[in-house]
Formats: sequence, C-alpha cells, structure tokens
Amino acid sequence: MPSPVLTTPSGQPSEPAESLVPRLGTLTLGWLPLTLLILGVLAVFRIAVLVLADYTLGPDEAQYWAWSTEPAFGYYSKPPMVAWIIAATTSVFGDAEWAVRLGAPLIHTGTALLLYVLGQDLYDRRIGFWSAVVYATGPAVWFSSGLITTDVPLLFFAALALVAFNRALRRRSLGWAALFGAAVGLGLLSKYTMLYLPASAFLFLVLSRDDRWMLWSRHGILAAAVTLVLLAPNLVWNLRHGLSTLDHTADNFNWGADLFNPDKLLAFVGAQFGVFGPLLFAFLLGGLLFGLVTMRSRRPGRADLFLLCFVLPLLAVVMAQALLVRAHANWAAPVYVAATVLVVAWAARIPRAWPVIPVSVGLHTLLGLVLATALLWPNLAEAVGRGGDFRQVRGWDTIGAAVMEAAAAGHDGRPYAVVLTDHRMLHASLLYYARPMPQPLRIWHPGGTPTDHFQLTTPFRGEGGGPVLLVTPYTNNDSGVLGRFDRVEALSEVTVPTGGRRSFTVRLFALDGYRPSTP
Repeated sequence: MPSPVLTTPSGQPSEPAESLVPRLGTLTLGWLPLTLLILGVLAVFRIAVLVLADYTLGPDEAQYWAWSTEPAFGYYSKPPMVAWIIAATTSVFGDAEWAVRLGAPLIHTGTALLLYVLGQDLYDRRIGFWSAVVYATGPAVWFSSGLITTDVPLLFFAALALVAFNRALRRRSLGWAALFGAAVGLGLLSKYTMLYLPASAFLFLVLSRDDRWMLWSRHGILAAAVTLVLLAPNLVWNLRHGLSTLDHTADNFNWGADLFNPDKLLAFVGAQFGVFGPLLFAFLLGGLLFGLVTMRSRRPGRADLFLLCFVLPLLAVVMAQALLVRAHANWAAPVYVAATVLVVAWAARIPRAWPVIPVSVGLHTLLGLVLATALLWPNLAEAVGRGGDFRQVRGWDTIGAAVMEAAAAGHDGRPYAVVLTDHRMLHASLLYYARPMPQPLRIWHPGGTPTDHFQLTTPFRGEGGGPVLLVTPYTNNDSGVLGRFDRVEALSEVTVPTGGRRSFTVRLFALDGYRPSTP
C-alpha cells in the first residue's frame, strides 16, 4: 500500500507523511511514540496540579460525588456515567478532591489518543499527531482537566464512535459496527447530547454514495441494537422516576421564554473562541464559510465530508438554539472532536495557514500553565484581579466545617433531628464538606414536581421530632421555609471570600414546631 501523502494547494503530492518524522535532538521518533510522550507528560502534569492545588469541589462536582455513593442507572438531571467514573476513581484512591476529579485528565488523554487514530485513518500520521496535540492543549481541555463534568466522557465516547464508525465502513466489519453502537450507547449514558452523533452518521451515509450500503445492512442493525441495549437500563430508570432526566434536559432548552435573541447568539459565538481557541475557531469558521460558498464547484473529499457531517449539523442546531433562547458555551463541545482533525487537515494543505496550528498549540499551552499557576498559588490570581474566576471552587470546606460544628452543638440542650437546606448547590456541597454528620441532611421540598435530584430522593418530611438546623443562602425567606415553623431563631452567619471582591454567605436558623401545611 503506498504511503499517505500530503498535497500542496495545487494538488501535487508533497513528501510522504511517514518520512516527516520528528526529531528530539539526535533522537528520531515516530509520530505515535511522540504523541504518547506528549500526552503522557500533559497527563502527569495535570494530575500533579490536581493533587497539589488547594481548591474545593464545585457544587456540581459535589453533586456527582454524592451520586457516586449511590450507584444507579440514572439521576435526576444527568445520565449516570459521570457518577460511575467518580465511583471508580474514589474506590481506588479515596474521596479526596483530586481523586474525585482524576477521571478528567485520564479520559481527556484517551480522547486525544483516539483523535490520533482518527486523523491517521482519515489522512495520515502527521495529521493524527497534530490532532491529538491540538485537542490535548485546547483551552477547554485545560480547563476541563481540572474538573469532573459530564462533557469529559461525552467527548471520549464521541471520538471512539467516530473511529469505530469510519473503520466499520472502511472494513465492512461487524466488530467495529458493534463498537460504534457501544460508543454511542455509552455516550448517551454520559450526556444526551450524544444523540447528535447517530443523526450525523445517518446524514453522512445519505451523502456518501460509497458508504450508503450501511443504511440497510446488518452492520447498521447491529450498531443500533447495541446502542439500545446499553441505553435500556437508563430508559427504564427514567420511566420509574417520571422521566425526570428527560424532562430536565428538555427544560434546559427553555423554549417558553422570549424567542429570538441575537445578543445571545453573539455571546455564544464569542464564547466559542475561548472554547476552541481564537485562531482555530476563526480558521474553522473561515473554512466552513469558504466551503459553503464554493460547494457547487468543489465537492469535499470523503474524509472532509465525514468530519463536516459531525461538525456542521450540531453547530448549526446549537447556534439556532442560542438565537432562539440561549445556549451554554459547552453545548457545542462535541463539535470540536471532529473539528480538531478537520482544521489540522485543512491547514496542512495550505502552507501559509499551517502556522495557525503550532501557534495555537503554543498559545494554549501558555494559557494552561497560567491556569495551573493560578490554581497552585491563588494569591497570584488575586493580585492580577482574576480571583473571582474561581468563585465556584472556593470556601465550601469552610462552610461545611461551620455547619458541622453548629449541628453538633444542638439547640437549648437538645440535639438537632435534621439539618435542612433549601438550595441545591449548598445541599450538594454540604454532603461532601459536612461529613460525617450525625443528623440526616434533607432538602426543602414543599410539594409539586421535584426540581433537583435531592428533592426527588431526600426531601424533608418533618421527620425526627426535634429541632431543625436550617442552612440557607437566602435573606428574605425566599423558599418559604421559615413560615412553616412555629419557632424560628436566627443563630449566625458564615461568610467566606470566594475571590476578588466576591463572597458567599449562609445563614443558620434553629427551627421547631413544623407545620406540614400552612393554615
């Protein structure tokens, strides 16, 4: 088989990719060994930052940790994969913050390695190498490697699905078709955004004449069957819990709000320059616009078409959602799995554009080092006025310790029967930072449909028969808790600085005489 080649803008072949092997001094490495070396160094560095840095779990991370202590096939607002990952890492390394987050840098490393495989399969090893490095040093990956979120496994399974789908088509392999179905199923257990991938795969099969055979083949049926088998337990869980995860996902679209918001579209597009990188996102937009303008005269090759089908549809849908109502910056994150390989391949064909790739890697690596420095030495972030950027991961341990102390003291010589909260984020953080607490921790849920996992699983029902310690961030009884008790005594306030000029305050009340309903 002839070696894959790069082409010049005129279409003439350039030097074979395998001969463009990199050198470290006098040492010549192949593309794969160098990829493994760089990814390994990045992973070790990121894990070291996790271990050494002093920042608390964010409320969502604390919630996922709480889920991980009660393994299930579903949870109120998300599928179960993130909780399963945390359960795996904490079962080995304990419940320290770094162990809760350990899956993030490890899984991102695996995603980058899969992009090496995808780039190599679609183009050549040089494209695979740069795709892996661009992904591993991307701004969003630097940030995400320090947190455990649902996007981490989503991106991994999206990359695995693309590799398996392409190989299933090229090799007409039932094994790769089954792996494609498994990757889609596991991706759906990570985040329902993964639905875009089978839809994009279907679009590619319709557009690519040489690959259309899979639409009516046993390979496609097998892939769909594997996906459904893996997803079935989560669907059953949803049916047993009032379709809570599906309802929450639908609520996120917020289509009942005022429609048509061009300012939010601009904000979303602007955020993508930070997610993918300013030069890379500008290059991606330019390439997409150029391709649309020249579509009639220049049809993309199979590899480009393959990647475009996993970039354009989801990006267009999320931008439409941003225009209609709003869209969070990370909703388009799966786009950048395929887009990473695509922009590297485009830049490799245009010598003048190629510097976009190494320059972006350098800029993003510098950004990552700055972020690591800010995590390791918070005073430096304060000194440059960026301390407020870390407000979600500051102060929760202090609040947890204060609540534990108050809960242990009791009230008027009586032990508290329950510690009660009325705020999901605070509740999740206390589960992690106020442990072990002798009293059960409950959340206020006056009735109606639960709006979070804790209202679904541990609502306050007046149990215990003793005084209740209320921990709340509200100042004006916004949740209505105080009005449902005969005796209310304000105890204290706990205020913690969270960076910059920001602070977070919780208020503690002793409550007694619970009335199940107001007169």
